[in-house]
Amino acid sequence: MAEEPFGGERSVHDLIGVGFGPSNLALAIAIAEHNAGVRRTPGARGVTAAFVERQRGFGWHRGMLLEDATMQVSFLKDLVTLRNPQSDFSFLCYLQSRNRLVDFINQKNFFPSRVEFHDYLQWAAALVDGDVSYGREVVEIRPVRHGDEVVSFDVVSADVAGVAEPLVQRARNLVLGTGLTPRLPEGVTADDRIWHSRDLLPNAERLKREAPSSKRFVVVGAGQSAAEAVDYLHREFPHAEVNAVITRYGYSPADDSAFANRIFDPAAVNDYFAAPDQVKQLMLAYHGNTNYSVVDQDLIEDLSRRVYQEKVRGEERLRLLNVSRVTEAVRMGDRVHTVVESLISGERQVLDADAVVFATGYRQPDPTALLGDLAAECLRDEAGRVAVRRDYRIETTPRVRAGVYLQGGTEHTHGISSSLLSNTSIRSAEILNAVVENAEAGMSLIGR
Repeated sequence: MAEEPFGGERSVHDLIGVGFGPSNLALAIAIAEHNAGVRRTPGARGVTAAFVERQRGFGWHRGMLLEDATMQVSFLKDLVTLRNPQSDFSFLCYLQSRNRLVDFINQKNFFPSRVEFHDYLQWAAALVDGDVSYGREVVEIRPVRHGDEVVSFDVVSADVAGVAEPLVQRARNLVLGTGLTPRLPEGVTADDRIWHSRDLLPNAERLKREAPSSKRFVVVGAGQSAAEAVDYLHREFPHAEVNAVITRYGYSPADDSAFANRIFDPAAVNDYFAAPDQVKQLMLAYHGNTNYSVVDQDLIEDLSRRVYQEKVRGEERLRLLNVSRVTEAVRMGDRVHTVVESLISGERQVLDADAVVFATGYRQPDPTALLGDLAAECLRDEAGRVAVRRDYRIETTPRVRAGVYLQGGTEHTHGISSSLLSNTSIRSAEILNAVVENAEAGMSLIGR
């Protein structure tokens, strides 16, 4: 591991990735394959990199790894295939290593289960030759100056267990891939009975043990995660009432048609980046139904059938409270006092629930929050959003020669796919190429 105790002497990496989810995992693989090619080229230099991850091991949306849930993107949009179809890190190579390639082909399905894809990501994370410090949280990023110029960064990471000393790693470039933050309505605080959908599985499993006779759940939200939570709770708690609260009249299907899906093509990023601001807004509005607050058609139909069948039997456990919102969710003992208000009539009904699940999405944190005083050197647009180049590098004042790149948080500049799996392999390659090209143009990869 190329890292030293707090305050010690440090080697200088070409880049440090903050966070090690799918995006920075794809970057680590791209670096490994780049370096493998470099070793075959006399005189060429490789790229040195390290990654810092708060989790104790690789994990991706563990709380939503539902048994029957499938991916919403093709397996061909894995960590590598769009960049390098011959890569040893492809989903197909993973299947071969698990002795399931023929079986998967016989399924005639482009969309593996979420559980299987998560296993693929773990397989790739274990296989890649990367310098990853798990169980560490970045708490400070310090600029390293040469004269008035920022030429590198010291990344300070603390041991999440509070046992080991902080570490400082130095790099000429940062790649921020810290992911999204769960969004809860104002005034709502998560606890062991009020959940964000991100934590559905562990909380539900615990509730099965502690309160197996749970009678009522409330799920808030109109998107895929909300519908999956409704489906899961309805099946796993066969005697409980499940109330789905949505502001729409019903769940809306995702547009995954061939032409609409072009919004996720690598070329669409170029189009979006070059478009005027008003066209960017139109593109987001036109194609938001490919990704936001939409549900797979098969799941919609399945839930609809269940609602109808329960009406036939006179046993309505699955209740759709549409054109409504939750105005209050307050913990009272082992129950959650929940108030649901109709947006049409204003009528309110009180539901005392065993648990309330908020599938209310995520927010993108300010990507400059970790940069401290250096954030003032980052340029912003008229709306106050961070300015980002086409290669995902944050625009800064000329005083900052070191690079800060974003894996996510670039929807306003790069479009819908900015933090999605669809372009992960291409995006990571573009960041790596930028780091290499900038080094060749003036910053040596082997130090000053």
